[in-house]
Amino acid sequence: MKRLTPKKALGQHFLNDKGIAAKIVSTLKADGIRHVIEVGPGMGALTPMLLREQRFDTRFVEVDIDAVAYLEAQYPDIRGKLVAADFLHYPPEQLFGNEPVAIIGNFPYNISSQILFKILDCRSQVKEVVGMLQKEVAERIAAPPGSKTYGITSVLLQAFYDIEYLFTVHEHVFTPPPKVKSGVIRLIRNRVEALPCDEALFFRVVKTAFNQRRKMLGNSLKNLLPVTHAANPMLSKRPEQLGVQEFIELTHYIKDEVMQPVA
Repeated sequence: MKRLTPKKALGQHFLNDKGIAAKIVSTLKADGIRHVIEVGPGMGALTPMLLREQRFDTRFVEVDIDAVAYLEAQYPDIRGKLVAADFLHYPPEQLFGNEPVAIIGNFPYNISSQILFKILDCRSQVKEVVGMLQKEVAERIAAPPGSKTYGITSVLLQAFYDIEYLFTVHEHVFTPPPKVKSGVIRLIRNRVEALPCDEALFFRVVKTAFNQRRKMLGNSLKNLLPVTHAANPMLSKRPEQLGVQEFIELTHYIKDEVMQPVA
């Protein structure tokens, strides 16, 4: 079967370096995890290695019908394991029930953040992620507090995952070559089952703070506070200066101020 033509609308850039593909698969630890989902296998750069890996029971989720046909023709062993679906709207429990899973993939640049937020929504089941993303996005997710790239995805994902930037992948190993470099990261679920604060408010505080990241928190979060509120030194900082624990403390502070406004 002839090679697929990459579809710009789907953000397809097919990895054509087997050495890098093997390196990506090798970074998947999956300690105590048997069930693996490859998101967007495309032409199957990672797929044959995952099919051969005896310790994994792998399923493949691909939205491109042409890619589905290609994969089934190229790798007969994938039949029965390949789902034609959009991962963003496909619950992992439909594949493996409530069993823990690991996710791996070369994520399309145009939806990589959406994929990560979907993983965040499924954090009780998704115990590990190895993903290749645009280098800038990968660096942002792994960035520590104080970094210029530290942002919403950094805080929200780091609240529930230990994150490591693994290595950079250059443009020339893709068809077609993207205009940017890629980065491979690994996320491993930490022991935080639930944040010790109002999680919905925590998410809102983080997103509101970084939407005006150049402002001090006292200004960017003013709509979440009563007009008169107690002084708090965190409100004189900018959002990139706060780690996960400080955002938790800030969430407690805001909830206390809203629930018990100063007279």
